[in-house]
Amino acid sequence: MSLAFKHFAKAQKEFKPPLIANENAYLGDVVSSTDSEKPISAGFYRLEKGTPLVYEYHYDEMKIIVEGEFDISDETGQSVHAVAGDVFYFPKGSKITFTTNSYGLGFYCGQRKEGSA
Repeated sequence: MSLAFKHFAKAQKEFKPPLIANENAYLGDVVSSTDSEKPISAGFYRLEKGTPLVYEYHYDEMKIIVEGEFDISDETGQSVHAVAGDVFYFPKGSKITFTTNSYGLGFYCGQRKEGSA
């Protein structure tokens, strides 16, 4: 049985993630799998200048920075100034702090159910 793929034209420019925290952190799933044992969700995370977002991952996630910049740090003391083209792996259990002096947009793919970030 063949299954059709899904296409989301111009998602990087057209999809507007909803506000999830503070006054400046936006996140929204564009698509999620239907696999109940190993779900995958992908979408966009946008942070604007303002309050840092501290997030503890309860799932594994990959993120690529597609626009702007982030300063990303963790509890181990690691810190990176991230720009477009940088790729990150955030393991389950990591506690990450995101900040920016302007804005940043990242595309993520996480091993979690839709809407459970």
